[in-house]
Amino acid sequence: MSKVKIELVKSMIGRKPNHVATLNSLGIRKVNDVVEHTVTPELKGKIALVSYLLKVEEVQ
Repeated sequence: MSKVKIELVKSMIGRKPNHVATLNSLGIRKVNDVVEHTVTPELKGKIALVSYLLKVEEVQ
């Protein structure tokens, strides 16, 4: 299983409510928060939805 490191690089202020809810479900609360998750199809979908707000790096 591979892991990814996800960082919020843009603010959630003024975003659609479902995009804010997606970020909260990822465990991201504010700008520059970084979380690590195991890659799953659900996670890929969440990242794709809010990719314009995130920086995603693969972790070894």
